[in-house]
Amino acid sequence: MVPKHQAPESTLAVLPAASDTVFLHPQHPQRQQQQQHFSSLDDKPQFPGASAEFIDKLEFIQPNVISGIPIYRVMDRQGQIINPSEDPHLPQEKVLKFYKSMTLLNTMDRILYESQRQGRISFYMTNYGEEGTHVGSAAALDNTDLVFGQYREAGVLMYRDYPLELFMAQCYSNVSDLGKGRQMPVHYGCRERHFVTISSPLATQIPQAVGAAYAAKRANANRVVICYFGEGAASEGDAHAGFNFAATLECPIIFFCRNNGYAISTPTSEQYRGDGIAARGPGYGILSIRVDGNDVFAVYNATKEARRRAVAENQPFLIEAMTYRIGHHSTSDDSSAYRSVDEVSYWDKQDHPISRLRHYLQSRGWWDDEQEKAWRKQSRKKVMEAFQQAERKLKPNPNLLFSDVYQEMPAQLRKQQESLARHLQTYGEHYPLDHFEK
Repeated sequence: MVPKHQAPESTLAVLPAASDTVFLHPQHPQRQQQQQHFSSLDDKPQFPGASAEFIDKLEFIQPNVISGIPIYRVMDRQGQIINPSEDPHLPQEKVLKFYKSMTLLNTMDRILYESQRQGRISFYMTNYGEEGTHVGSAAALDNTDLVFGQYREAGVLMYRDYPLELFMAQCYSNVSDLGKGRQMPVHYGCRERHFVTISSPLATQIPQAVGAAYAAKRANANRVVICYFGEGAASEGDAHAGFNFAATLECPIIFFCRNNGYAISTPTSEQYRGDGIAARGPGYGILSIRVDGNDVFAVYNATKEARRRAVAENQPFLIEAMTYRIGHHSTSDDSSAYRSVDEVSYWDKQDHPISRLRHYLQSRGWWDDEQEKAWRKQSRKKVMEAFQQAERKLKPNPNLLFSDVYQEMPAQLRKQQESLARHLQTYGEHYPLDHFEK
């Protein structure tokens, strides 16, 4: 049985050329009031705060001014192209990179999830079911475009060829971790790949990303910023601030919302009453679109067009990717407490982004069962090798707790460092100091 909140199987009408993808325009909502037209310019509203006309009937605006924003898709669930004019016509090599990035991420998730369950790492968050949103959007960006993630965008780094060894080093907080062991697992960051380090507080990345986009605009950098977040984060005040600043400052930014059905345990039915997140865009003056997040080509087309226009026109875009979080929110969560096994099974078996892309590849003769079997074996071996290497490495030196914040360490921080040194000198035998780099 299809879950109640399953996205409807509608498509967004688009013109043949990819560059003509239709975005919901902020100035074209369907008006439900009958406007009264005036012949004299003096009779028209002169208020500076809105573009409007007078009416002579008291009527409140209904919540469904824009009713049922359609979902743009390119492939159906069997991997068949619906409208040939929307096929991005990507070369075999690139589509195979899509598939291998998505499946490698899936394999890494399974191994690290089990690693946490065995007590080898402290925490983990899987990306099951949302791989298409990561890879489709990442592939449409330039490699120098700046990424602000939330905490479920590991596939973006995967597509940018972030090494498995560094994924593992971060989750194990060992000496190879670029963050020197200071962050929780899955809080990745990489300067060389233009991926800003993830922060735990929800939605703080949204106004930060807008500031970065404004700086890029001022520098004429020909660069876009993409900011990922979930529909739950869109309820935070930071989302409002970010959307409004981006629109008024005309920043080249793509707001990418992964609407996966749940904000931890809160379903969308309890998260908002409007028509999702894309419906909010026009209220801020932001061009918006809703896409099938389980269709990697729909995500790719929408992101590519949004990127092109954001840079050319210096304006923000909002993409709402409808998808489903198949895994638990994190290893601290048990989703069986608030959703049924049948609901999860439907999305895992019937509408998974990896399965859909595999159908597409097989229909083109670009992939077969033997290649699938060999790749699964090879990818698992690669992940296990990185996993075993990470476990053998030492943890960073404890003194790194105090570095990289101030150019000159303040007295209070120096006092804390000295206190730790005295404590370890006295009670060091009670700590596994041999696991740490000297």
